[in-house]
Amino acid sequence: MSRIGRKPISFPADVAVAMNGQQVHVKGPKGELRFDPHPNMSITVNDGDRLVQVNRPDDTRENRALHGLTRTLVQNMVDGVTKPFERRLTIVGVGYNASLAGNKLSLQVGFANTVVLEVPEGVTVDVPAPTSVIVRSADKQAVGQFAANVRSVRPPEPYKGKGIRYENEQVRRKAGKAFGSK
Repeated sequence: MSRIGRKPISFPADVAVAMNGQQVHVKGPKGELRFDPHPNMSITVNDGDRLVQVNRPDDTRENRALHGLTRTLVQNMVDGVTKPFERRLTIVGVGYNASLAGNKLSLQVGFANTVVLEVPEGVTVDVPAPTSVIVRSADKQAVGQFAANVRSVRPPEPYKGKGIRYENEQVRRKAGKAFGSK
């Protein structure tokens, strides 16, 4: 049996977990999320003990894989509605900066035009400094996807390290051309 999948998920008192048919609804102080699990997975909610249990029908390879995945996705939903997930991005380069205007993130990263990205629904973006961007949401997948979209505008290059990177990302630097005498 999956060691992760068989662990029950406990949720705090300010979080409500409910099943609507096959769909899981999680509502908390920081947001509300919905999830449609695979039809093979059965989810039971025990409001008295404040536990959620994920079960699988048999031990086939697919069901074993889905068991741990489903449990982790529901756990991430519970965690996200209590304390939102966040990704921090750093912009490195002379004249490179970011600004936020309403629901649009503007990036000036060495192109002739400013790159404007629409912030998706349910995601909040903060720009505390011109070279720092913070992406937050209760949905872990939405945070990661939007942060990846921002990073893909100008990924860090290996020679000078200029570009948009995650806060603790290590960029492997390459040596430039070595000029030798013949």
